[in-house]
Amino acid sequence: MNFIKTGIQGLTIIKPHVYTDSRGYFYEAFREHEFIKNGINEKFVQDNVSRSIRNTVRGLHYQIGDYAQGKLCQVFYGRVLDVAVDIRFGSPTFGKYHAVELSDENKKMFWISPGFAHGFSVLSDWAVFYYKCTGYYNKESERTIYSLDPDLKIDWKVTNPILSDKDRNGELIKNIKKDFFHNTDEYLEE
Repeated sequence: MNFIKTGIQGLTIIKPHVYTDSRGYFYEAFREHEFIKNGINEKFVQDNVSRSIRNTVRGLHYQIGDYAQGKLCQVFYGRVLDVAVDIRFGSPTFGKYHAVELSDENKKMFWISPGFAHGFSVLSDWAVFYYKCTGYYNKESERTIYSLDPDLKIDWKVTNPILSDKDRNGELIKNIKKDFFHNTDEYLEE
């Protein structure tokens, strides 16, 4: 596996070594000691899968407190633009985002540490998105930032974005609470 640091601390792109032949392909999507060696020493406790149609934008989601989540994201079918926004107050990259195209063809994965809001847009007719989480889902701890917030200036690379009611009613980044801080595992509860 090749671990590629992004310009934002806490975000890593992972390119597995893919072995192909006339039957198809094989690759390791997770090997604990390789992740630990590359600074990702997390226990994964929940796996999630979603299927979405073209122009869908899901997110930007995050959880707070004991339910804060790191996410290891990949796409089993189709293409998405996967986006993580730094929401760690005091971070030199607060409010900045990193986007990476994940697809069944490139087989890239995207590691997103706790302290980031996460979302993706669907660039193909449909996509199957898979991610491992370091925390369990908890409705009371979930927060949403409006994915089309003009202050974020995210180019989702879709026309006529399709959002859920929850996502359409997300907070603007300038109004979020100080739930995460840079260079610390501490975050505040409401």
